[in-house]
Amino acid sequence: MKNLLTKIKTKTARIGIIGLGYTGLPLAIAFAKKFNVVGYDINEKTVDYLLGGKSHILDVGNSDLKQYLNKSFYPTTDHKELKKWDFIIICVPTPLTAEKEPDLRYIKSACETIAKILRKGQFVILESTTYPGTTEEVVIPILERSGLKTGVDFGVAYSPERIDPGNREYPVEKIAKVVGGINEECTEIAVMLYRSIIEKVVTVRDARTAEAVKMVENIFRNVNIALVNELALIFEKMGIDAWEVIDAAATKPYGFMAFYPGPGVGGHCIPLDPFYMSYIAKRYGFIPRFIETAGEINEFMKVHVVNLVEKGLKKVGKKIRGAKVAVMGLAYKKNIDDARESPSIKIIEELVNRSAEIKVYDPYVKSIKTKVGEFHSEKNVEDALRGADCVVFVVDHDVFREIGMERMKGLMKSPVVVDCKNVFDEEGEVVYLGIGKGD
Repeated sequence: MKNLLTKIKTKTARIGIIGLGYTGLPLAIAFAKKFNVVGYDINEKTVDYLLGGKSHILDVGNSDLKQYLNKSFYPTTDHKELKKWDFIIICVPTPLTAEKEPDLRYIKSACETIAKILRKGQFVILESTTYPGTTEEVVIPILERSGLKTGVDFGVAYSPERIDPGNREYPVEKIAKVVGGINEECTEIAVMLYRSIIEKVVTVRDARTAEAVKMVENIFRNVNIALVNELALIFEKMGIDAWEVIDAAATKPYGFMAFYPGPGVGGHCIPLDPFYMSYIAKRYGFIPRFIETAGEINEFMKVHVVNLVEKGLKKVGKKIRGAKVAVMGLAYKKNIDDARESPSIKIIEELVNRSAEIKVYDPYVKSIKTKVGEFHSEKNVEDALRGADCVVFVVDHDVFREIGMERMKGLMKSPVVVDCKNVFDEEGEVVYLGIGKGD
């Protein structure tokens, strides 16, 4: 495998990316600036879209895609193409099962595909978020079905993805990369590869350690969000504005990091990682009570939002049954088109289960699938709000801040406003309830 170091230095290494989603596509374009890259995905529509010069995610613009398409970046649905490449990087989803346990089917499928074409001298890197031990216990045994030996015939490493959708300040190249191989040689090769495109690479002892790093990063956020969510629920009862409290606390120049309340957590990592860590902790005989409690609090916030809707409607003499409710924001956070694990999904389901009539609107997300059906975004704000008894702002998209209370009052029946992300200051003749806002 030593010749891989020479190929990296001379920019002749050939890179293969499995999975062209929110992680894989930005990474592929970053590598395509210096190397030849093939992007493999089983979704024919995604690949056709890319081959047509159109990006399906906001973080990669059409102009960026066209700059490298068929020059140094080659999308394909043919897994046999991967045999030609020196490095194969796995960037596939790692969801949960219905029982809230790790679902590694996409990782396993990717490894089974690689095992069919794996040859001596190749190098496999897993970037998908997963629990410590996955690389050694799941990935390597499948790859070795090829008849080749890990660390001798081919290399393996783990490097957790750190993509933050919608964050223009920190593209792939500017986010420090953590790397851990299954031995020193593998770590050295993987580190050199990433250093060729990323400003800072952090080396850790092994793949298991690198996997643990990803767990810590997102569980830290999940736990702190749960803390402020619980405080917000307390402050609501006390008539204290949690947002004002946190902003004031954040003026302390040391020992405090500001997290803000909301309708629960979304995205591919924060809602899932606690369950991945809980799963592996229990296998080692440890019950992660603190981690699980944080997850329960954040999950409850979605129900709390619906309770606020019910409370607001009651103030205007209406029940949630038959009420027309506009849900504003389908993405899991502001100004992006990513609706994975969005709190809106559970909120919509709960509203429908309580017999409310639902309209949805998001300027970035066209539709969202739930257990009670697929909901398509209205064409504009006016169509979503017109005739509504209540509006719920689940996400703080910048465009929502421009709506204004008077405009809502003119379009809605009641109107009742439930603000989950501190989008508005309380003003105008409306019934206004917000998470952490107090009565």
